[in-house]
Parts: sequence; C-alpha cells; structure tokens
Amino acid sequence: MKPLVSVIIPTYNREKFLKEAIESVLAQTFRSFELIVVDDASTDKTPYLVSRYPLRYVRKVKRQGVSAARNTGIRLAQGEFIAFLDSDDLWLPEKLAEQIAFFERRPEAVAVQTEEIWIRRGKRVNPRKRHEKPSGYFFDRALELCLISPSGVMLKRKVFREIGLFDESFLACEDYELWLRLLTRYPVFLIEKPLVIKRGGHEDQLSATPGLDYFRLKALAKIYRDPLLTPAMRLLVIKEAKRKGNIYLKGALKRGKLYQAFEVEQIFKKMMKNPGLPSILALSRPKN
Repeated sequence: MKPLVSVIIPTYNREKFLKEAIESVLAQTFRSFELIVVDDASTDKTPYLVSRYPLRYVRKVKRQGVSAARNTGIRLAQGEFIAFLDSDDLWLPEKLAEQIAFFERRPEAVAVQTEEIWIRRGKRVNPRKRHEKPSGYFFDRALELCLISPSGVMLKRKVFREIGLFDESFLACEDYELWLRLLTRYPVFLIEKPLVIKRGGHEDQLSATPGLDYFRLKALAKIYRDPLLTPAMRLLVIKEAKRKGNIYLKGALKRGKLYQAFEVEQIFKKMMKNPGLPSILALSRPKN
C-alpha cells in the first residue's frame, strides 16, 4: 500500500542536526508516511547516520542546492501529500496527524501549514508581528517576506504539476518564489498550533546571509510575468519590487558593488518589457 504522505528532508553537512530531525519524523503519531532524505553531496558522516533508520536515502554526487534536493524528493514521492522538513528543524509528534485531519475536514484545500516554535542559538524567541502567519489568500502580504515555512507546510502532490517545482536557478529565496506561484492560485491555511520547532542562528544558514533581496527581486520579476495575476496584483508586485530594489541598490552603492547595481537595473528592464506594464502603470497614476 502506498503511503499517504511523503516526507522530504533535504540535507547538506547537517550531521549535527539530522539525527533529531529524522527521529522527530519517525515519532509521528500518524503512520502512513514514507521518509525520503536527499543528501546534497555531504562530506560529513551523513551516509553512516541515515543507514541506521528506515528511510529512503538518495545521495547526490555533486552539490546542486536545496531546490534540486527538494525537487528530487518530489519526483520520487509516492504519497498524495508532500511535507518538507529542513534538516535543522524538528516536528512535534502530532504534526502530520493534525494536517491530515485538516485535509479530511477541508478536502478542497491544497496547502496547510502550522505555527512554529522559534529557537535561536538555543533559546526560545518570539517572532515579530510582521512574521505572524496568515490563513487563506495572502498574496499581498507574502510579497514583503516569506510567510510560509517549508518545515511547516503540507501540500497535495498534484499541485506541483500545476505550479511547477522549485526553481533551481535560485541560490536563495527559492521557497519565497514558489510560494508566490502557489498564492497566485490558492489559499494556504493555518493550523494555529505550534507543531514545528524551527532552529536558527547557526552559521551555515542561507537565511542569515546578505543579498537575499536580490533573489526576492528575481522572484518578483518572475511572478510579474505570471498570466494569472490580476491588474491589482501586478501593481502590488511593482510596488514591492521598487521598495526592495531601492534597498538593495543603496546597499550596493554604499559597498561600491557597481555590478550589483547593474543587476538590479537588468531585473527592472525585464519587468518593463512586459507588454501589460504601461496600462498597469496608468492605473497607479494619481488623478488631476
């Protein structure tokens, strides 16, 4: 019998955290799942560690990034539902059970996430108000920052056939880009229970590196071309792209990184080539 849920853990040199992540999945009260660990060419003892657990292990010969690792897992998945877990995060035992129960109550839904407990450098912290997770349609709020957690969300596998997989050209913010595609089409619901422990503050996290606004700008330029965007949504994308672009541009000029300023200019040029842009901009002009 095929599992109902496919759990995908992408990992790279996370031997220190991976054991606990795997064991948090295996401790789930909901049992109809498969666990797929995709190793992005780790150089530590990850292969030995995973050999002790009942899971499917795929090791890449060459490092390709987290997007490619997640996509590999999606392609191998047999479950009706997909759940991701970053290898430094943990699930509480009822996480999968709560999400499956939600889908049983709301069969029309395609995605639901849970609340999280945030741990930074070993201490619990409270997220800022701007990081509070909405429920439903929140494309507008998701433009500013990533409001869907890979470790907290569960999706119907069939949705990837419609929106596509993670964009492997993104070195960072690959989840932000995918969630914009998802939210253009569907609501993402929230279970208001903290069922994920999100551990941060360690040195190898991409989310701690500078320059993320560049990849968010790329994501905005990409979603701007999505034919399903309404005129109002396009205006929101332009507004946020300008805001992020100004922040990135000021930082680039301050650091003397002229090539980064050029990159921003190229992103905006691509957006301006969209034939629908003039009429959209006309809508935003104040009336005399």
